[in-house]
Amino acid sequence: MFPTTPQTHPAPARQRAAPPPRPPEPQPVHTALTCVALPALVISSSTHGQLTGSGMEGFYLSGRRVLARCVLRVAGAQPLTVQAKQLGADRVRFTGTIRTPHDPGPDPGLLVERLRNADGTERITLHNNTPRVLRLPLEITFATDLAELSAVALGLPGPDLPASVHDAGLRWTSDTVHATVTADPPPDDALAAAGLLRWGLELPPGAHRAVELRIRGGATGPARPASTGGAVPTHTGASAARPPRPWSAARLRCDDPRAGTLLATALDDLHGLLIRDPSVPADTGLAAGVPWRCGPAPAEALAAARMLLPLGTRLAASTLRTLARSQHADPGPDFGRIPGPLRDAGPYAPPSCTGIEATLLFPAVLAEARRWGLPAPEVERLLPAAERCLAWLRRTAEPASDATARAGYVPDPAPAGPYRCETQAHAHRAALLGADLLEACNRPGADALRDWAAELRRCFREDFWIDDPGGGRPAALCAPDGRSLTRLVSGAAHLLDTGLLGGGTHAPGLLDGVRTEQVAKLLNSPVLDTGWGLRGLGSKEDGYNPFGHRSGAVRVQETAVAASALAAAGREAEATSLIRGLLDAAESFGYRLPEMYAGQQRTGDGAPVPHPTACRPAAVAAAGAVYALLTLVGIRPDVPGGTLAVRPFAGTPLGAMHVTGLAVAEQPFSVHVSSRGLGMVEEAADGLQLGA
Repeated sequence: MFPTTPQTHPAPARQRAAPPPRPPEPQPVHTALTCVALPALVISSSTHGQLTGSGMEGFYLSGRRVLARCVLRVAGAQPLTVQAKQLGADRVRFTGTIRTPHDPGPDPGLLVERLRNADGTERITLHNNTPRVLRLPLEITFATDLAELSAVALGLPGPDLPASVHDAGLRWTSDTVHATVTADPPPDDALAAAGLLRWGLELPPGAHRAVELRIRGGATGPARPASTGGAVPTHTGASAARPPRPWSAARLRCDDPRAGTLLATALDDLHGLLIRDPSVPADTGLAAGVPWRCGPAPAEALAAARMLLPLGTRLAASTLRTLARSQHADPGPDFGRIPGPLRDAGPYAPPSCTGIEATLLFPAVLAEARRWGLPAPEVERLLPAAERCLAWLRRTAEPASDATARAGYVPDPAPAGPYRCETQAHAHRAALLGADLLEACNRPGADALRDWAAELRRCFREDFWIDDPGGGRPAALCAPDGRSLTRLVSGAAHLLDTGLLGGGTHAPGLLDGVRTEQVAKLLNSPVLDTGWGLRGLGSKEDGYNPFGHRSGAVRVQETAVAASALAAAGREAEATSLIRGLLDAAESFGYRLPEMYAGQQRTGDGAPVPHPTACRPAAVAAAGAVYALLTLVGIRPDVPGGTLAVRPFAGTPLGAMHVTGLAVAEQPFSVHVSSRGLGMVEEAADGLQLGA
């Protein structure tokens, strides 16, 4: 009963070639708990309290991972984390439980708390909730690779380094840097080969015992710059070096309590991002964001400083001083320009230059800081740098020998272009506010700048406006040969952001009244407005990707700028919609807004979707939250003119507001906005004439 037909066997499969190795990819951080007090930070998983060294977990100091692994075991068991809570920008608390052999049922008898701080400390506390004396071994396993943050961020960590016993802990050393972990109380045993510290603890009923760890790093040889923030310093920790906040202690009480929480969280995050200028440590500025860009970014530092002017001018002044020192001062085509790297502009546009954006922001920020009360000596000190920026602007906008180049526009990047919509908006604002500044300081050149701005307005309305059946739209960019990129982008919001002139009035915009109304309508349409903020590229455009960092994701900075610009244009309803969307999004992110999130349309029961690699916190996102909230108050200062106006939203979208701790003319400023939209100044500098 066997088959008589011959059996056939399949031919051996052709041996498949091994797939090529995957290129390095950014590690996701959207679920991580990040504590920041630059130059130090610690990244932890939100699902457990252990540092396992996977992904980007670890303690970092000045761009180095000084500790990658910190795994706690009590009586051989790892705590079950039941809560992970961010307590501030620089610290997080993990609460866990462990069942002991004496627990009669499922209820755990041992509580474990881990308070982890970005300054390189962690306090581990065990609480005995049983009626028995517990004698427990506590063990912590450590390891590190001393890898640079930039390598860890791309999934390229180094190998674990061997440890040695050091003082009351362990030490790791590479050719250039070292790291140590010490403990208080000292461990009963230290095993360097296993990277292990061990204690024997006795806990009476109801008692607690604590162990504090201190993680430090330093240089072992000549310091060399790290890719994300300079050389690892020889001093230990970061808490002693933290700069004070260069802004006032603003507080917001509101009928919508979320607004006050968002303001407090944003200011706390901004302090964590504050860094010193290595050449002049007294000058501070904001790093772009963690974990990807822990160093200074000129354009974003200036944009954030501008949005924080209602809290005083100290941050703007120190940021301007720092950038003035970096300005190109040698004769040549770059004379007057502030250096800055190229920035990816998405798949349908060449990279833009952050240095050009910073150069155009510099005179505008100085002019507005003067309106908010920057002292006259500081204005005079920074004025030459602003004049050089304006000279670069005029020279760069002149026609080149190339017949295809256009006169009157600022190419970005220079000199070949293209001409971007938002770059022309920055240039126009710089010219008008710069002219206002020069005239007020009795410097020449104001009339020429105003004439240039008027000609830019005329040409822009012809070359950058695309007529269509829907009422038209601004072109995203124009090439020197006349071709236009017609895609609808949220960068159009910058066309409405004109800046403050004397008397608290706004400068004229690049667009006429009809086209301004059309841009406001486009910004408020579902094509751009997700309900959580503005997506970078219209949802009906080719190439739209809700996760595209320049092709569809929501960027908090642009949404905040759009809200303020719409309010200045008299479109309070549209501005209100954007501010409410940001506040709703902030609530879902625990009031720590990332720099961007997915541009998916809002649904009734949905929440904004995180971008896996967005910086969080980010300077322009945190400053943008402050800017959007204070837009509702409508503060219009002209300190040199001796006037100050408050023009709150008539609809009071968040109810009554009471804002204290602001600063105008470097003096405390407080204002109350009633539920009917009436603004009353409660505290202001002497000599200011108050108006509506």
